Amino acid sequence: MPDTAPDGDFVVGDTILPKAEAQRRLEPLLRAMTFCNDAKVLAPKEDDGWRVIGDATEGCLLVAAQKAGFDLQAELIERPKIYELPFESVRKRMSVVHVEGDGQRAFVKGAPSETVGRCTHMRLGGQVVPLNDELRERITAQNDEMSRQALRVLAVCERSLPNELTEYKPDTVETDLTFLGLVGMIDPPRPEVSAAVEEALGAGIRIIMVTGDYGLTAEAIARRIGIVRGDRHVRVITGVDLEDMAEGDLQAELQKDQDVIFARVAPEHKMQVVTTLKDLGLIVAVTGDGVNDAPALKKADIGVAMGLSGTDVAREAATMILLDDSFASIVKAVEQGRGVYANVKKMVTYIFSHNMAELFPFVFATVSGLGLVPLGALQVLAIDLGSDVLPGLALGTEHPEAGVMDQSPRARSERLLSRATLGRVAYIGAIQSVFAVAGFLYVLLSNGWQWGDASWMDPSNANYLIYCRALTMTQAAIVAGQVANGFGCRTERESLFKVGLFTNKFLLIGEAVGIAIMCAIAYVPFLQNIFKTAPLTLADWGFLVIAAVTLFFAEEARKWYLRRRDVRVAAAPATATGRETA
Repeated sequence: MPDTAPDGDFVVGDTILPKAEAQRRLEPLLRAMTFCNDAKVLAPKEDDGWRVIGDATEGCLLVAAQKAGFDLQAELIERPKIYELPFESVRKRMSVVHVEGDGQRAFVKGAPSETVGRCTHMRLGGQVVPLNDELRERITAQNDEMSRQALRVLAVCERSLPNELTEYKPDTVETDLTFLGLVGMIDPPRPEVSAAVEEALGAGIRIIMVTGDYGLTAEAIARRIGIVRGDRHVRVITGVDLEDMAEGDLQAELQKDQDVIFARVAPEHKMQVVTTLKDLGLIVAVTGDGVNDAPALKKADIGVAMGLSGTDVAREAATMILLDDSFASIVKAVEQGRGVYANVKKMVTYIFSHNMAELFPFVFATVSGLGLVPLGALQVLAIDLGSDVLPGLALGTEHPEAGVMDQSPRARSERLLSRATLGRVAYIGAIQSVFAVAGFLYVLLSNGWQWGDASWMDPSNANYLIYCRALTMTQAAIVAGQVANGFGCRTERESLFKVGLFTNKFLLIGEAVGIAIMCAIAYVPFLQNIFKTAPLTLADWGFLVIAAVTLFFAEEARKWYLRRRDVRVAAAPATATGRETA
């Protein structure tokens, strides 16, 4: 232990005890909780603060003893350790055996529910007295009171062992104990945790606490950080309850409209909970840091291990490692994941919709007896490779849309090309297709072409340049639709005016490159000969502007309708199941 420790007070009733008085009163308790301890507390050096090597709970016990002035090193010299029974998740206790004078003494700490029952005596007022029913009730009541304050509570005991005892087992060491006291400690949640929990619940993510803590402690922590809201009913299921439950019973509990907490559970119980949730068709993510968490981390769809406090075994079993050990980082990862998935849908919508506009002119020409080819093969390649790639990639850089965490998680069976996505593709593609064909016909009909006259495609025909200009108009109309579509696809529901028209600089560059390529194909003589194009007039550009603006505001109208519908759904009364209608 370092020579100095953070300041702290010991209070009995309303009286603050000096260190010497605290040490005198609490010496047996301090000795037991520091002897039964494998942690080390390191004093600050350079830029590092106080550090704990080992279990943080045991580190708390060492700090509390240091505050009381307890000299652990001197005590260990006087009473050396000769044996240790390590903590086990089944026993929920840890014991050590030390030399004491000519004999030996055992010190035990563990969960009150698993430890107090093994006590036959209690140290009270400096005297050892029989532990009767009244005293047991007082201990239980105090344990519950501390647990309701979100304290993790340990019972600390001791026992004088026979000198002839040489085989140390739980049944020979952890019996006929003398109860010394209860020790409570709290690991305050980080400031950002409550907000992260609120955001996760709003995103439709169900948070289930699975812990080895006492049920009241777990419930108090869950209420403090917002996992349990208000006065909602909480179903606390213990490891003992799980052992008596059939698989169908656990599924029924998890499907009820209630908050569930699993307390005093063993590693196999965590596995049971994860397996049941997956059997219900849910996508399960598990967080953990200890060796005992490894099976559940491996079983889960997504195992998330703590990078700072986690063990090597937990990190090896996990899919992801949190470098900052913060739950808020998990919520941020979910938000980013939803944003990435949304961006993929934007790219798919953008590409498929103008592909529809590329195909439709050929279908229209075949069905209507147009007699002319409205788009050349090289023009299609120029659209796909020139004005298509960069804007599509730029859509992948969009930040998650506002409100993405207010949506319910998508179903496991949902396809990328869902009905809604295909509907949007058809909606945008139809508008682009109409303007692509209309641009082609606009140039031809305004220059005297007769329906079905295929002679204009002959280079020797006097009207061949008009036909080339019509081809250029078809390509330009598709590109104009791409420009408007690129901006429109940036959001699913949010108005682009709220997001900002010019906030994605990569999209602006991509659209500018696409327009430049189109202009080069239309106006550079060398490229005109290759692509069979001709210069566009000022009136043609006016038509293209109308096409782009129409498509842009058609998309804005669709988003406005979706936002209005979402508001109506949110305001609708709850159904009989207690969930909002959707």
